[in-house]
Amino acid sequence: MKILLFGATGMIGRGVLREALLDPDTTNVVTVGRRPTGQTHPKLTELVSPDLSALSPLERELVDFDACLFCLGVTALGMTEEKYSEVTYDLTMAVARTLLRTSPGLTFIYVSGAGTDSSEHGRMMWARVKGRTENALLSLPFKSAYMFRPGAVIPKHGIRSSVWWYNAAYVALRPLYPIVSRIAPNSMTTTEQLARAMLAVARGGYSTRILETADINRVAS
Repeated sequence: MKILLFGATGMIGRGVLREALLDPDTTNVVTVGRRPTGQTHPKLTELVSPDLSALSPLERELVDFDACLFCLGVTALGMTEEKYSEVTYDLTMAVARTLLRTSPGLTFIYVSGAGTDSSEHGRMMWARVKGRTENALLSLPFKSAYMFRPGAVIPKHGIRSSVWWYNAAYVALRPLYPIVSRIAPNSMTTTEQLARAMLAVARGGYSTRILETADINRVAS
C-alpha cells in the first residue's frame, strides 16, 4: 500500500507512522505536515507545507495513493465553534477535496472521537463539528471512507502527546489502565491498536463506515 499520512507529529499520528513503517504490506509512507517528523526510513517521504488548507503546490506529489490516514486534530477547549470549525471541518474538507482531484481511488480514514454527534445538533460543540465533518467526508465519492471514533487512547512505545496536560493525565492515570481494561475494555484503546486497525481497514475495508472503540480493538486483535 501507498499511504498518505496527515498529523504524523501528533500522538496518534506518531503511532500510525510507527506501525505503517513496520507494516510489511505498506511500501511507501508520505507524511504531510507543517513541520518534519524528525524520522528517517527507506519507506518514508516527508512533505512540509506551512498551510495545509492550500496544498496546490504539492498536488503533483499527491497522486496514486491507496489510502489517506487523517490524524490531524486539536482540543476544543477554549475555542469558539467558529474557530474550531476552521481547524477541524474547513481544513479537513480542503484536504479531502484536493485528494479527490489527485487520488480519487483512495480510501479516506478520518480519526474522529467517541461521542461524535452525527445529527450535528447536539449540546457538545466539538461533537457537532466532528459530526458535520464525518457526514461531509462520507458524502464524497472516494473509493471508500471510514470514520474512527476511539475513546481514550493510551500512548505506547514512548510516544507522547504534544499537549503537556495530556501527558500529565496519562502518567497520573496509568495505574488505573489494567483495571479499566478489565471492567470496560471497549472504553479505551492504544496508539498501537488504533494504528493497526486503520491499516487493516485501509487494506481490506470494514462492515460499517463508522468504527467505535470496540470495532477498532476487534480489527486490531
